[in-house]
Amino acid sequence: MELLETLQQPWAFRALLASSMVGLMCGVLGCFIVLRNMAMIGDALSHAILPGVVVAFMLVGYSTIGFFVGSVTAGLLTAFVITWIQQNVKTKNDAAIGIVFTAMFSLGVIGISSISRTGVHLDLKDFLFGNVLGVKDEDLYLTGGVMVYVLVSIVAFYRYLFVSTFQPVIAETMGISVNKMHYFLMLMLSFAVVASLGTVGVILVVAMLITPASTALLLTDRLKWVLFLAGIVGLLSAIIGLIVSILFDTTPGPAMAIVATAFYGLAALFAPKKGLVFKYFQKRESQRKVQLEDVLKWGLRMKTKGNLSLAGLQKHLDLSSRALKKHLNTLKGQGYLTYNSSTIDFTEKGKGEAMRLVRAHRLWETYLVNEMGLSAEQIHEDAEKQEHLLTQEILDEVDAALGFPEQDPHGSPIPVRRGLPDFSLANLKINQFAKIALQQSSDAIEAKLWELGLVPNAAFKVESRTNGTIEILVDDKRVVVPEVLARRVNVKEELRIKN
Repeated sequence: MELLETLQQPWAFRALLASSMVGLMCGVLGCFIVLRNMAMIGDALSHAILPGVVVAFMLVGYSTIGFFVGSVTAGLLTAFVITWIQQNVKTKNDAAIGIVFTAMFSLGVIGISSISRTGVHLDLKDFLFGNVLGVKDEDLYLTGGVMVYVLVSIVAFYRYLFVSTFQPVIAETMGISVNKMHYFLMLMLSFAVVASLGTVGVILVVAMLITPASTALLLTDRLKWVLFLAGIVGLLSAIIGLIVSILFDTTPGPAMAIVATAFYGLAALFAPKKGLVFKYFQKRESQRKVQLEDVLKWGLRMKTKGNLSLAGLQKHLDLSSRALKKHLNTLKGQGYLTYNSSTIDFTEKGKGEAMRLVRAHRLWETYLVNEMGLSAEQIHEDAEKQEHLLTQEILDEVDAALGFPEQDPHGSPIPVRRGLPDFSLANLKINQFAKIALQQSSDAIEAKLWELGLVPNAAFKVESRTNGTIEILVDDKRVVVPEVLARRVNVKEELRIKN
């Protein structure tokens, strides 16, 4: 009840409204700051506007409009000098930021010291950490106007900001000036920093710009949703932080930053796809999948050699008896094998999956030797890892790139992909006519046929077979097809033989 009564006070309502506007505005704008790797520039601007505040005070005294104009001018000057140094002087980007903002901040501190010697007090503490509980009506009007300007600008120039952020080269070809968009973003950032002075101060405004945006980027990859979520997180951080500061009688600005950090921590732990908890379970599932496939592959290999036993399989895979039985029951439920306490038998589905893993392993070993120049002794461990990651499409491409090898570097046969045509080009006899079928077993086969000039429904005649090749005649043009490829090419036979 005391909290509700407090929030009904005019000063508390102004503080709540100002904090909400700052949280929403900084959250949305911060997305582009983070995506452009400009977090340090936000920090720099928040410090570098101090001399602008000092000069404005010297000229017009305590004036919200004066502070605003002076701060924005100092912020824009800082952004311009930083960018100029980065583009024209051989100085690293982060060093240029550090050089300029420390110089500007130092000038501001010197200015405040000079003013203090005249007997006038300009409180640096409120400037650094904010004083949201002392927000006046004119501060609300200024913050509201800046918030509307920033949000409307982002909506109006969303496409320009999007393209210049992710594809600056394409933006230039579209006639969008990347430099102009950069300075426009600096202008909005300067406005936002100045509008946040009264609530969180120049130091903590960086947290309100960066942390909600970083939180949203953990939750989604779509920019529109990132902007929406960052705005919500910034808004909630400001409101909850203010309430916490009232309940525990602490400083509002730091409380808002801590709440924003807490939201980030929750997202870092529980965000789908990117959260640590999700990655943990994903890693466990990946390890489980690898173990299941190893049980299948090595089980079939040992079965073929006639030495399959639970004890032998358990020892080879270094699994506990409980884990092995659990994996066998899982594979049984998936239809890969039949299993009881004493025997293991593989279904056709299980044999096919096991042979796919063997094919992946041996094809990758062949690729590492033939294309990467590794020796046969260096390749086994890498192939053991990659066999679980290679998709059927990638395997087909590797197979085709290697010329459909029949043996791996160790001399072991490479299994042929299941699902090859029942009637292939290799089944044809000399002088027999046929057509290339519309459907082939893989895109890699179709690509190889295109390279040879063999398109779907192309009619041809088998001319000869020599030295592992088949010569065919297509529209009076002779094409030599390697026999290993011919065995994989699906054809439509014409039931006639010419002598």
